[in-house]
Amino acid sequence: MSSIGSRRLEGKAATKSSGARTASRAARPPRERAPAPDPGNRWTVFTNHGHVLILLAQDPALVLREVATRVGITERAVQRIIADLEEAGFLQRERVGRQNRYRIRTSQALRHPIESHRTVGDLVGLIHRR
Repeated sequence: MSSIGSRRLEGKAATKSSGARTASRAARPPRERAPAPDPGNRWTVFTNHGHVLILLAQDPALVLREVATRVGITERAVQRIIADLEEAGFLQRERVGRQNRYRIRTSQALRHPIESHRTVGDLVGLIHRR
């Protein structure tokens, strides 16, 4: 057999084996991803930090996966945001069994000079669903 013919056979074998890999990938359940942002709406008034804070104020027992899904970011990003909010004194984490429960420190002043005359409680009260 010529070298060209053997390359074709090798190529077919490689295609078959990569096809088997593709089939095994298809057998796995798809990972749940956060919804993509609406392309017609490229920005929001609040940052992801604000979104996480508001969600935890509404439901202090939310699991990170649910927060991530609602905000549209990864769980890891939510972990970093919670660490930031905790470090800044906006929330306090309490371990309850195997889960965390979050207490929003409503008396904490907002950080930016434009809104520093207001508290986290003012912000949450403005947005909180009744």
